[in-house]
This record gives sequence, C-alpha cells and structure tokens, in this order.
Amino acid sequence: MKIIAMVPARLGSQRLKQKNLQIFQGNSLIAHAIKKIKQTEVFDEIWVNTESELIGKVAEEENVFFHKRPNKLADDDATSEDFIYEFLKNHDCDFIVQIHSIAPLLTQKEIIDFTKELALNKSDILLGVEKIQIECVYENKPINFNFSSKTNSQDLKPINRISWSISAWRKSNFITNYELGKCATYCGSVNYYELNQFSSHVIKTKRDLDIANALYNISSNENH
Repeated sequence: MKIIAMVPARLGSQRLKQKNLQIFQGNSLIAHAIKKIKQTEVFDEIWVNTESELIGKVAEEENVFFHKRPNKLADDDATSEDFIYEFLKNHDCDFIVQIHSIAPLLTQKEIIDFTKELALNKSDILLGVEKIQIECVYENKPINFNFSSKTNSQDLKPINRISWSISAWRKSNFITNYELGKCATYCGSVNYYELNQFSSHVIKTKRDLDIANALYNISSNENH
C-alpha cells in the first residue's frame, strides 16, 4: 500500500501575511512541517502542494517534492476538495495523508501512529479529532447533556471536534465521489484518530502563532 504525505501551503493569507513563511522555533512553518514529517520515515513520498514558487523552493531545499497547483486553486474561492482532487489526479497512491503546516504542535509520534492506524483499518477516511469532554451547545440546544440536570464533566459523552491538523483519504474513493458531485471529504467509511489539545491548535493569526510558540516547550516535553 502506497501512502504519501501532502502539505498544502498557499503563499497568500488574509489574517496573517505569508503565513506559511512565518518563523516558528527557528524555521518557517512550512520548513518546520517538512522536517518533522521527514523524521517520521513512514511515507513513500512527501509533497508540498502550493501555487508559490517561493514555498516550492523551500520544499526542494528540504529534499521533498513540489507540486505546483494551478493559481485558480490558490484563491479564496477554491476549496480543499478542489486542490486535493487535482493533486490526486496527478499522483499515484492508495492513500493521501494531509498534514497542515499551520498545526506545528502536531507531534511526530501522532503522525506515525495516525499512519499506522490508517494502514490497519479499512476506512476510506481517517480524520484527526480533539476530544472535548465539557458541556457543548449548538443553536441554544444541548448536545451531550440536558438542561434538566447537572452532570459531572467526567461523566459526559465526549464530543469529537475535527481539527484538520492531520487527515487522510483513500484516493479511489475521493476521486469517485468528487466526480459524482458529492462531498468527497466525508463520503465513504469514516474513522477518527484522537489528537491531544496542543496538536489541534492551528495558526490563523499572529496571536495563534504566539500561542503556539509559547506552548511548544510544554508540548515537546509531554508528547515528543
């Protein structure tokens, strides 16, 4: 079974300029992600998926592959389904594991264990999730508790929040459903892999980056 890693990385971003080139622990976010993924040694190939020659150069300097996506798949109207589909149509694999550079606290061990789980289970989709075991409400209605009684948080049914730090799809299933006009992200058999709360932290703003840098040493001591 061929499993490849893909790191999506646009140059443009609305809230944090050139987000993937921002410095985290001495490296750009994209370089940090590549180095970490390489050290896991669990993938047949590692690809950076970007429209940017500048980010592509980082990939080549780190000795991984550079997939140059069309510019139309790098604007704010393009969805992740669009660029994943375009990538899968151009590369041979059984599964693709998408690892986001903007989740720098995702650990090497989690990447390794996630990929082992992917190889063992028979699902079409494996999504990284954060378990939240506290009262949750949606549109003013309780999800995992009720208003008629107070329950201790340890007795609540946990909610799984999809974090998108790491996720995977079976190539054949994704392509088939995308071409049928379905939501390929969720079509098929789905399984979940629990991440720690640090690994679920994604960087969208400068404040998020500052938080990630502050949490890094704690995360490293606990999980790396």
